[in-house]
Amino acid sequence: MGTARESLKTARRIVIKVGTSTLAHADTGKLNLYRIEHLIREIADLHNAGKEIIFVSSGAIAAGMNKLGIKVKPQTIPENQALAAIGQGVLMHIYEKFFAEYGQTIGQILLTKENAVDEEARANSRNSLSTILSMGAIPVINENDAVGVDEIRIGDNDNLSAIVAAMINAEVLIILSDIDGLYTGNPNVDKSARLIDEVAEIDSEIERIAGGAGTKLGIGGMFTKIQAAKLATSNGVTMLIVNGSTNGNLRRALSGESIGTIFPRRERHD
Repeated sequence: MGTARESLKTARRIVIKVGTSTLAHADTGKLNLYRIEHLIREIADLHNAGKEIIFVSSGAIAAGMNKLGIKVKPQTIPENQALAAIGQGVLMHIYEKFFAEYGQTIGQILLTKENAVDEEARANSRNSLSTILSMGAIPVINENDAVGVDEIRIGDNDNLSAIVAAMINAEVLIILSDIDGLYTGNPNVDKSARLIDEVAEIDSEIERIAGGAGTKLGIGGMFTKIQAAKLATSNGVTMLIVNGSTNGNLRRALSGESIGTIFPRRERHD
């Protein structure tokens, strides 16, 4: 059981996905600058320690809503595309500022489903990511919501992060959530629900207990994280779900501590 967590200590190429629920205050929907700065400082320190970090970020639409003072998320595609376009600039400005303060260079990449399924587009995306990493920079990735429609959208950044992790042969994918990991039930209503330390196999029971939506700000709930885990682990990537609201959890997870829920990698299917 400890083997999967022990292997995290030597992992070099790591994808970190952060959701809107971690980036924004739940009550107001406004960006949580305190949490963002601490997260970026932690990522910068991991990079200084010799890790290759790929940062997959949600939050563009929430940032756009915040910028324009919109309280309720619109339902139409054009409105959400516009908010994403505005919010991407806001997020990247904040990321650029904080990462620069800790001596890091970042490069933004926007992806769609075409980048994942089309062989040539996938190769181009992989080459771009690999080159950014080789230059010592940190790729910041999001789905291209500003132009995406249902036919070309991946639909959530949990699955996007798993696609990216598989694409670049990452060793670990860490998904930062607003809860401690996968529970046997909903901990908000079931007091007997317990945190699952390790999921060796994603079966129908795991999929059942992962059903349900996430917070009101985010798109992907626990079910999309399980979908991401299936994709990641089948491509040789170990995945963790960890609480993103606690400072130091990234370092703790990568030190092999028993926090969150771990999904050990399976043999890669090339």
